[in-house]
Amino acid sequence: MNQRIYVFSPSSAVRDKAAVRRGVARLKALGHEVELDPDAFTTHMRFAGDDATRLAAISRAAKSGAAIAIITRGGYGLTRLLPAIDYKAVAKAIDRGTKFVGLSDFTAFQNAVLATTGRATWAGPAVGEDFGVEGEPDDIMQACFEELADGTGEGAGWQLPKAEAVAKPMHAEGILWGGNLAVLTALAGTPWMPRVAGGIVFLEDVHEHPYRIERMLTQLLYTGLLAKQKAIVLGRFTNYKAVPNDKGFKLQTVVDWLRSKVKAPVFTGLPFGHVPTKVALPVGAKVHLSVEGRDAFLIWGNRR
Repeated sequence: MNQRIYVFSPSSAVRDKAAVRRGVARLKALGHEVELDPDAFTTHMRFAGDDATRLAAISRAAKSGAAIAIITRGGYGLTRLLPAIDYKAVAKAIDRGTKFVGLSDFTAFQNAVLATTGRATWAGPAVGEDFGVEGEPDDIMQACFEELADGTGEGAGWQLPKAEAVAKPMHAEGILWGGNLAVLTALAGTPWMPRVAGGIVFLEDVHEHPYRIERMLTQLLYTGLLAKQKAIVLGRFTNYKAVPNDKGFKLQTVVDWLRSKVKAPVFTGLPFGHVPTKVALPVGAKVHLSVEGRDAFLIWGNRR
């Protein structure tokens, strides 16, 4: 189903304009009508325009009437905008059918919308880094986006590592929330951190060494939020380097430590993060997590 798509820049400045233009062209080639926000390529220091400019872009996205409002890229900048966002306008846009889509820094917007309005947004691709890649975009990413666009998506599945296979089927239901770990941790103690109890939290990150991942997880643990979840699902943690001082300390060390601190099951391998292959996930929607053997599924469909 062809849809109207609004492309905007609420975070870092677009440095690779060619990638965004390629992404827009590919979305159009899929049959979508695409509108690029007038300030999509604006630059102010490291940002896509000053705060007022980016707030205006969010407002235009909410008023666009588009089926999908998707970011050009992530980076940094949304946390400084959170007090001034017009959440009522965003909620009205979502109620009218607009799906806000993005990842990385967009985690701040997504969780603030959930905390203030209870509405769901979508963790998914960005126009530049996903649709605008040189070569062909990832097939799974594109298929999941198309399902998001036409409303046919009902869930996402993946295979767990052998060590995580469950002997008995496991099922849990709750609000799906989370996103980029560093951004989510920055919301701790603020009005824009969702107070989800009995939920399913998913986490990912990029350029963060395992010890930094553990430090951020420790902060979330000390807030008490992780202990209240029914399950923790870890996506991809990528683009970091081990150093000699690690002496065997690695990402699996962090996962094992987290499992020792919470009663909820911790699963890994979710195809989401700063990687080409990513599914689309409804942040703030009720989902059903089902695990049988090594097969894991997040299902929403008509559960939203």
